[in-house]
Amino acid sequence: MDNYQIQTAQNVTINQNLANLGERCLAYFIDYLILVAYGILTYLLLSYIGIGFDYMWAYMAVIGLPVFLYHLLLETFNNGQSLGKMVAHIKVVKLDGSAPRFIDFLIRWLLRIIDFSLTSGGLAIFCFLLNKKGQRLGDMAAKTTVISERKRVNAQQLVYHNVPDTHEVKYPEVSLLNDKQMQEIGRIFRTAEVNMQDQVLEALSKKTAQLMGVTPNESPSVFLAQVIKDYQYFTQG
Repeated sequence: MDNYQIQTAQNVTINQNLANLGERCLAYFIDYLILVAYGILTYLLLSYIGIGFDYMWAYMAVIGLPVFLYHLLLETFNNGQSLGKMVAHIKVVKLDGSAPRFIDFLIRWLLRIIDFSLTSGGLAIFCFLLNKKGQRLGDMAAKTTVISERKRVNAQQLVYHNVPDTHEVKYPEVSLLNDKQMQEIGRIFRTAEVNMQDQVLEALSKKTAQLMGVTPNESPSVFLAQVIKDYQYFTQG
């Protein structure tokens, strides 16, 4: 269950690393500790300024509402990540790899009541262990899953290997790309080449050139191959 294949709009298959149970539990406990710390600190602050339980509306507004909406608001406006998920380097995505909509986050959030509150997390773990797509009940209803962003590029993940020391770098701007971007470029390029998907290669070439700020004068396939070689040359060096 460590990997999950998604099909992009360009009919390219990409492997995603599913967040494992340890990563999701870590994110859950970090979020829990953050909410407990927030509750204690705001309670002390309200007590310090003289607001007692007679003003229950103040407690609900300052403490209860942010805690209640924490997961919904953060995942909606923070790229599918709560603070705990950010620390654990995991995020919520749709099963096709796209970003979830608000309604998807809302469904996941509403079903937290069953997944966690009513069953103390037992149902979430049970569904996760039986589901090959890393989904709890809320994920299944929203058609989402949680993936790990801990991806690293190595020689086996790129198309070319053992770039010679005499290799001449044509695009030094490749240094502007990060490991994650280069991994996706390598994967999509390899798949599109095998399946002879010229439109995918052209779209990937344009996007890569845009990220690097260059204007290639080769065909998309030749340009992408050169970029991958240049990147690996710098990595080897």
